[in-house]
Amino acid sequence: MELRQLALEALCLTDPTAKLAAVHGLWAQRQALPLVTAAIPVTPDRVSQIPGRPDRPQRIEPSKVPSRSPFTPEGRAALLHAIAHIEFNAINLALDAVWRFDDLPEAFYLDWLHVAEEEANHYSLLVEHMASMGYAYGDFDAHDGLWLMAMRTQDSVLARMALVPRTLEARGLDATPAIRAKLAQAGDARAGVILDLILREEIGHVAIGNRWYAWACEQAGITDHEAHYRELLHHHGAPWPRAMNHAARLEAGFTAEALSALTAVSAQRHNHALPRR
Repeated sequence: MELRQLALEALCLTDPTAKLAAVHGLWAQRQALPLVTAAIPVTPDRVSQIPGRPDRPQRIEPSKVPSRSPFTPEGRAALLHAIAHIEFNAINLALDAVWRFDDLPEAFYLDWLHVAEEEANHYSLLVEHMASMGYAYGDFDAHDGLWLMAMRTQDSVLARMALVPRTLEARGLDATPAIRAKLAQAGDARAGVILDLILREEIGHVAIGNRWYAWACEQAGITDHEAHYRELLHHHGAPWPRAMNHAARLEAGFTAEALSALTAVSAQRHNHALPRR
């Protein structure tokens, strides 16, 4: 079988251990596997298996996910579980990018396979640390926001690059330092080491999204990438950034001008959304 077909097979696996093994195997064999960029036929029964996920955690509305203090053992485990859930979804998102979008440069598929490999490593580190605390993936409820955006962008590689890595994953760059600080205050040094690694590698993932978003804009004849990006945020109901980690975003390929414009528009939208006194 060829690489993109195997990525689809890995995406459909429901057992996390089997999915991790499949991703690691794909990455190790990437140079030996044939890569066909033509469309992959998918039967309706196979579509129903996308993405492959275990029965637990139970998926609930984001607003219903309870907030827990990281200064209790259960609250700290719940916070790590939420990050592990993001990483598990990120494995599926990367695999989905590999199989779903046709007729793209070979580098696109290898980039996202590399992302899947690193997301699998992040997930493993988090669940291993949770296990040392007596918890497992699935012990807490979680939401489905990341995959919802994947479905909203399933017909456009341009929109996918804009709204998953460039938006949702970039929000992770913004949030990670504060989460790390809370875990450090709670005395969890191991979690801090893991989050430092995740932040470094997620900068690279967002950079890949930035690069392929720019490429897709050029292919579509879109000259003002940032104006089009803001249009996509609005059209797809994506969350607008607020407190941005400028240093990490600059390292990931955002320009200072783009961040300044995004900050201004985000602040304006937020102010308009505030209730009048």
